[in-house]
Amino acid sequence: MSTPLRIALIGAGVMGRQHVQYIRQEAGIELVAIGDPFTSALADEYGIPAFADHRRMLEQVRPEAAIIANPNDRHVPTAIDCLEAGVATLLEKPLACSLEEARRLIEVQARTGVPLLVGHHRRHNPIVAETRRILASGALGRLVTVTGLWLARKDERYFDAAWRREPGAGVLLINLVHDLDLLRFLCGEIASVQALASHAARGFAVEDSAALLLQFENGALGTLSGSDATAAPWGWDQNAGENPAMFAQQPEQPCYLLAGTEGSLSVPQLKLWRYGEERGWHHPLLCRQGQPSPGSAMHNQLRHFIQVVRRECPPIIGAADAARTLALVEAARQAARERRPVTPQAL
Repeated sequence: MSTPLRIALIGAGVMGRQHVQYIRQEAGIELVAIGDPFTSALADEYGIPAFADHRRMLEQVRPEAAIIANPNDRHVPTAIDCLEAGVATLLEKPLACSLEEARRLIEVQARTGVPLLVGHHRRHNPIVAETRRILASGALGRLVTVTGLWLARKDERYFDAAWRREPGAGVLLINLVHDLDLLRFLCGEIASVQALASHAARGFAVEDSAALLLQFENGALGTLSGSDATAAPWGWDQNAGENPAMFAQQPEQPCYLLAGTEGSLSVPQLKLWRYGEERGWHHPLLCRQGQPSPGSAMHNQLRHFIQVVRRECPPIIGAADAARTLALVEAARQAARERRPVTPQAL
């Protein structure tokens, strides 16, 4: 029998606890330590060592891999510590809080050659794979418009952690970064962003709501609206069945509408709308219902990470790819400040 892969967790908050659930379910891996400066409760629960300083943990435990799920502004320095120690890393999104930070991390990863996977977990959802297959089949023809929504109301206690109310957080970097990454993955690269952002609903230092206008390199136009202060059923987390423990589910509602010259698709339901023999607005569209299989994107991501650690495959999204998504967030923030279209920065 092969020796279990030894994994450490850095950051024992909401996302860290989710990662632990899947680690415990997966054969052939072992959670060996948790690094978190604020709590040892999760480590105590599983009877493993707890460290307030992750660097001390890396030195003493010497894990083969680490999952980083600490606050956003600690992502890059923590990931650099892991890579410099030769520890393969799964880094929760966002990759960084700025492109300058992201470039530092890209350089360190390239220099060390240590595997790094970025936690844009939606890419691992079977619904996403099926959506990509439908798009590649030509069933929609030429993609013309893309509509995306992430609208929810976060509980007030979510903001008890001060960092979620401060620069480095906000609905763009915490939530819409997922949607921007997925729209890139599904529909192609985004060439230009216009945006409006507001913190009027919650009054924090960072935005609680944003509306984006996107132009894709293939010519398609898109809109993406997001808010963490709305009573609404439209968003990947509510609609795709990925995280029912945290989000009340509304599986009948779509969060993405992809419209092309030959057909349209609602996601995650995978309802494909096309004309029959007669085409045009005087004739009815016919609907073919897909068979979405939600699966567990985060569990699939963990299994993929194990393969990445063992060098059996490259990461589905590495640092440079994730930086292109981060560049869209920065472009949106700049566009909102300057009230003009912005081209995402090149890496």
